[in-house]
Amino acid sequence: MAYTRGNLAVKERARQEQVQQQRYRETTKVVTRRRELPIREKLLYLLTLVASIVIAGMLISRYAHIYQINYSINTASKDISKLQTNIAQLKIQKERLENQIVPTAKEQGYIEPTREPIRVEKQAAK
Repeated sequence: MAYTRGNLAVKERARQEQVQQQRYRETTKVVTRRRELPIREKLLYLLTLVASIVIAGMLISRYAHIYQINYSINTASKDISKLQTNIAQLKIQKERLENQIVPTAKEQGYIEPTREPIRVEKQAAK
């Protein structure tokens, strides 16, 4: 191997050889055209896309229906709890009224019946 650090002549030759090699080098550019998809493949992709959209729509509609049912269940359970509290209040009011029947009747002149049957005599028509 030659000593080239201090020798300028060797360096110029290397440069000249590179320039000559570059002059004769032909460069070719490869152009690749992208092929179009066949019609069948396009239709297959389209049908796959449509099928996935239909399935997604069905799932979303099912979830919406389930949400609506859950909402109606919640409102019905709230109504039931309100009605149960109302029923409990009405039962308390009924017991109070039942307890007041006898004293109120005695105040208004009620007489407790005896063990003998009550006989009603019919009045003759005039």
